[in-house]
Amino acid sequence: MRVWIVFLLCLAGQAFTASITEEEPIIDDVGEEAQPEVGVNPVQVETGDFDEAIDVEEEEEVTAESPCLNHHCKKGKVCEVDEENTPMCVCQDPTTCPSAVGEFEHVCATDNTTYDSSCHFFAHKCSLEGTKKGHKLHLDYIGPCKFIEACMDAELNEFPLRMRDWLKNVLVTLYERDEENNLLTEKQKLRVRKIYENEKRLQAGEHSLDLLAHDFEKNYNMYIFPVHWQFGQLDQHPVDGFLSHTELAPLRAPLIPMEHCTTRFFEQCDADNDKYIALEEWANCFSIKEQDVDQDLVI
Repeated sequence: MRVWIVFLLCLAGQAFTASITEEEPIIDDVGEEAQPEVGVNPVQVETGDFDEAIDVEEEEEVTAESPCLNHHCKKGKVCEVDEENTPMCVCQDPTTCPSAVGEFEHVCATDNTTYDSSCHFFAHKCSLEGTKKGHKLHLDYIGPCKFIEACMDAELNEFPLRMRDWLKNVLVTLYERDEENNLLTEKQKLRVRKIYENEKRLQAGEHSLDLLAHDFEKNYNMYIFPVHWQFGQLDQHPVDGFLSHTELAPLRAPLIPMEHCTTRFFEQCDADNDKYIALEEWANCFSIKEQDVDQDLVI
């Protein structure tokens, strides 16, 4: 699960953003922590860093007798023991967070405040637990807060054209690199192979919007699985056929600074405005026909 998003984002500066003419950025409530590393591309994110509910806080060296050894705490909390030696999760002191190495570790929250790192952000959010302000506070995107221009209707219509092509190219790249069968399942590889070996496949590169629209119309079937696959990769905690704001975060947080229509796009996907995106809503956002929505394709 951690590997796919690294490769996915490695292509962000290639297949997806190659046709972007403007730099910049979803749903108001966002997911959780992201810790980018400097690599071959500006942004690399692991999905576990966004899910505060499954994170484990533990020391690198802990004796087997420690009650905190296998005690799980969400982001922003650490394990401590009470007077009866019972493990409990308490808010982390922000001053105990490691100092940011560089600007790439900064994160912007929905209160338009830049935090030194996701650790600092979650520690602060924890201190507001139980309050209205804390409930509304979420990590918005990776990097310092900055002005993100409004997304116009015409630009919003262009967004899925690039993203569909991007997802297809991500899958093809994973297929090419999957020598040890740990990036894609055998069933997924069979589906991607059909795309990979199709002579009509539009190769990765910088393409005009007209060409992307034409390719989607002529080679529609190549895009059905990539759209489903992306939904399945995000629908993890829990696997319930719906994407929460937290589950969307690994995808949207790195994209917002590069694609200023990201927020509007995901807001639009939530057609019934219930704060969750169902598979049918997700597929509709990418113009996948209703009769082609298949739950089996996300597994």
